[in-house]
Parts: sequence; C-alpha cells; structure tokens
Amino acid sequence: MQLVAERPSTHTIRAMMNYIVDTGTPPVRYIDWPEMAHKEIPPQYQQHEMAIRDGRPLRDTFKLDIHGFVFADHNTAMKDFTDEAERKRVYDREVAELIRKHSGASEVLVFDHTVRVGDEQVQKKTGARPPVKGVHNDYTENSAPRRLREIAGDAEAERRFKKRWAIIQVWRPIRGTVMTDPLGICDGRSIPQQGFILVQRRYKDRTGEVYHIAHNPAHEWFYFPEMKRNEALVFKVFDSDRSVATKFTAHSAFDDPGTPANAPPRESIETRTFAFWD
Repeated sequence: MQLVAERPSTHTIRAMMNYIVDTGTPPVRYIDWPEMAHKEIPPQYQQHEMAIRDGRPLRDTFKLDIHGFVFADHNTAMKDFTDEAERKRVYDREVAELIRKHSGASEVLVFDHTVRVGDEQVQKKTGARPPVKGVHNDYTENSAPRRLREIAGDAEAERRFKKRWAIIQVWRPIRGTVMTDPLGICDGRSIPQQGFILVQRRYKDRTGEVYHIAHNPAHEWFYFPEMKRNEALVFKVFDSDRSVATKFTAHSAFDDPGTPANAPPRESIETRTFAFWD
C-alpha cells in the first residue's frame, strides 16, 4: 500500500537540519569505550530550517567530482545485508564496480559496512546503529590518510599516496522503501571553505576524526524521496586531488515533515571504500 501520494517532480520541502555550533572547544566522543565516557566533550547542535530539493528530476546531471555525489539505479544480488560473509562475497564486488563506473577509478577497495536501523529495539537486538542526524563529512585531511595506513599498512599507503586516491561511500536501503529519516546531501560547490569543525571519535585501539559542519545559508540540499533497495547514493568524503571542484560532502539524515505516522523505520547500509587511480 502506498503511504503517501507521489510528489511532483519540482517538489522542494523545508526541514530542520542539525548543524554543529562552534564553541571554540573541539568535541571528543568515546566510541565503544564506556569507561572513558566521563571525559567526553559532546558537540553542540542548533537546528536550522533548510530548503531540500527533490533530486530525482535532476539525477542525470549530478557528477561525483562536481557535486560530490551521484544517484544511481543499482540492482543487487544480495539476499541479507546483515550477513557479513555474503557482503564480502557479493556486495563488495557490486560496490566496487559501481564506484569505478562513476568515478573513473582504476581500483576500489571496500573496507567497511555500517547497517543503520531506525527502530531502537532492532538496534539493541542486532547491533545496528541509528541514523545520524547531524550534518557531517566522515573524514578529515588527517583521518583519511591515517585510515588508509590502518587498513593497507604503511608501505602500501605510501605507494598509494603518490597518485590520486579518494574515500567514496555508497548508501542504500536494505529493506523496503525509505519513508522515514531520508538522507539529505549537500552540493559540495555550495559549501564554503569554512565551518568544518573537527570532532574526534576515540576508540580503544584508534582515534578517528570527522568533520561536522556549521550552518551556512548558502548550502544547497538535495534528497531522493522514497529510495528503494535497487537504488544507491554514491558520494565522496575525501579526495587527494585538490584540482577537483568538490573534495568533501555534507550529508545527514533528517525528519521529512511529509512522513506519514505509520511509516516503517528506515533500514539502510553505508559502505566505505578507497578508490585509486593509475
């Protein structure tokens, strides 16, 4: 049963986005490290109402190096996205092919999958994470090369650093149609070279860094309503090539004011990859 009427092709909604507030003190989060939680410096956020445009009518105009993202039809042979062995056997290859197609990279290495579910009971049962409702980019100038070293080793990382490389992610629904907590993504060209606030994510065995992004009225937001399992959003979160128009993106889940009350929780997967060029 269709829960909402089909939106007109030119539809733009207005919704609240959670933007970080620059307090002058760098936020620190402790992940899977409860004994250190008392030292956490949580980021502070402020909601801003933003126009978010339906990107479906423009889907063929988006380019990864220009806008920072592309929207693609992407059939998958996956049966169970929570099955790690099946992901490794089937989905890693599918994702690598998709990214090569849209980026022109010669080689793609999948290194992480994160399943997100909007239902709290399912989160507790399966270990899935909730959708992230805060405008962010997953890597920084420092954490991206550090992550490559951690995954590939120092010698391989040094070899890769000599040529262009990037971190590119793929986001998709894993069950049903996304009716709640859709993913908004910002045209990278509309993000000024300011307002990138470093947030540390400290694990027991490593320290990660992400950028959370401060509000700017120039941000131009898009989303792709009612995404289905055979559709994917490909977006870039780091690029070593300084000549490209967009090196980072800003993205966030958000509350769509048009979501019906009986809509099912979102279930999605995001996959992180290294892309390499010859």
